[in-house]
Amino acid sequence: MTRAQAWAIHASNLLVGVSGLIYGWMRYFAQAQDEFSVVNHPWQPAWQHAHVLLAPLLVFSVGLVWSGHIWKRYSNGHKTHRKSGLALALLFFPMLVSGYALQISATETWREIWIFVHLATSLVWLLFGVIHPLLRRS
Repeated sequence: MTRAQAWAIHASNLLVGVSGLIYGWMRYFAQAQDEFSVVNHPWQPAWQHAHVLLAPLLVFSVGLVWSGHIWKRYSNGHKTHRKSGLALALLFFPMLVSGYALQISATETWREIWIFVHLATSLVWLLFGVIHPLLRRS
């Protein structure tokens, strides 16, 4: 992976991850000031929009490193950091699909399912996203 690719994946992961964590905190943990409010925090819509608008950067970055780093290491049997890298590769697709699916869900049941899948895969993705590059330094 080139320095530019590493920079792209880490920067996009940071931007999307931080915007998602802030939005998630506002949506699930902040208390609405007004009992009639449809949002829990006045900045909640802005952080949701930022998260949705930044997510394609992460998709692009993963695509950028897919053949030269992810697939190359997987197909040649590279063993170093394989578990954390494989976890990231496997988590990416359900995280991606669920993120888009929850925006277009027609029923509340499916929306709740996609939210759960997106939250679960995204939180584990962020955990491995921090662990994986640190393993390189050890």
